[in-house]
Amino acid sequence: MNFKKTTGIIVICYLCTAFNPTQAQIKTNSFGKGIDFIAKDSSFTMNVGMRFQALYTNNWDVVGDDFGNVSNHTSNFLLRRSRLKFKGYAFNPKVQYKIELALTNRDMSGGDLPQYSNASRLMLDAVVKWNFSKNFWLWAGQTKLPGNRERVVSSANMQMVDRSRLNSRFNIDRDMGIQLRHKSKFGKQFYMEQIFSFSQGEGRNITSGNIGGYDYTFRLEMLPFGKFKSGGDYKGGDLKREKKPKLGFGFAYDINDRAGRDRGQLGNFLEVAPTQLKTLNTFFADFMFKYRSFSLMGEYALREVGGGNNRVFDVNNNQVGAYYTGQAVNLQAGYLLKNNWEPSARFTYMSPTSSNKENEYTIGLSKYVVGHKLKFQADLSYRDVLNKDDKLFYRMQVDLHF
Repeated sequence: MNFKKTTGIIVICYLCTAFNPTQAQIKTNSFGKGIDFIAKDSSFTMNVGMRFQALYTNNWDVVGDDFGNVSNHTSNFLLRRSRLKFKGYAFNPKVQYKIELALTNRDMSGGDLPQYSNASRLMLDAVVKWNFSKNFWLWAGQTKLPGNRERVVSSANMQMVDRSRLNSRFNIDRDMGIQLRHKSKFGKQFYMEQIFSFSQGEGRNITSGNIGGYDYTFRLEMLPFGKFKSGGDYKGGDLKREKKPKLGFGFAYDINDRAGRDRGQLGNFLEVAPTQLKTLNTFFADFMFKYRSFSLMGEYALREVGGGNNRVFDVNNNQVGAYYTGQAVNLQAGYLLKNNWEPSARFTYMSPTSSNKENEYTIGLSKYVVGHKLKFQADLSYRDVLNKDDKLFYRMQVDLHF
């Protein structure tokens, strides 16, 4: 089914629901919270929302670490993201769902491969969440894996224009499978969540079946000082201005058995026999701290190949590729002023196995007009690359939610 047909079906379904008052109630929420449709007998709900990010970028090469010698300037206006989201419950509130579609060319591109049936990668999330017992949830479908915190934070709720270099190279993104989640509480305010995921291993929208082995992800999260306001442990900046110190930290371990792509769920497909593929092991440790308008987030990532050698060879012992392995650290902080301007700063250290080490320094500034629902952001980054020309880039972005 092509994009135009899919969009047409969505619009028709939307209009049929919206203009049939005998079957559904329509509830308009405050700005940025979408529109709610509620079945007359309350057996079904749907919240419909949309958002987009318009981005402007400038990039330069810095030759020989000399700011007086910059070259290869490029600039670009870009619709960075545009998303259409549906969520609610079906039959009863214990059976929830989420569907999110990617509407920009950037999000959908890359699907002209047999692994995607040569179709656009329209679907981001299509997941059912069943609360089958008091503290247990079972998720099934395509959604984000419980990997590093920065990746799980929605792109709608970022503190800066975009995520860090650590995230772009090491995150495990989305996949198709199941997740078992359990929450527990100890004492008055210590919360813990355990997550186990079993998934296909090749990422979102794959149609060709399992290439190598499956993927197994384990995550443990702790909130020793109680819950954050409005789920703030997974939102950038302290927009709720926590009155008491709040800390969330977690650990995740991912095993991608005989990974079919050079970054697990992301990257290039490795065109070799399944017996030539290797297992990728990825470890994450992360935290989020917020107190009185100050926020601090940190992450560590480590990826290794079982056996130690990240290079991939065919049956004739010819190298056909290499897995992206190594380690990285990311630290990010910001302070929300009384007028809802927020200066922020980020440092990222990258130590990949088969390429040059990097240090990236970023300063940012955000204006939250209506929280994360309407904001203006800008940042300036300098990427210091060992034994290569450095990179300098500047970005501005507006983020709007309906």
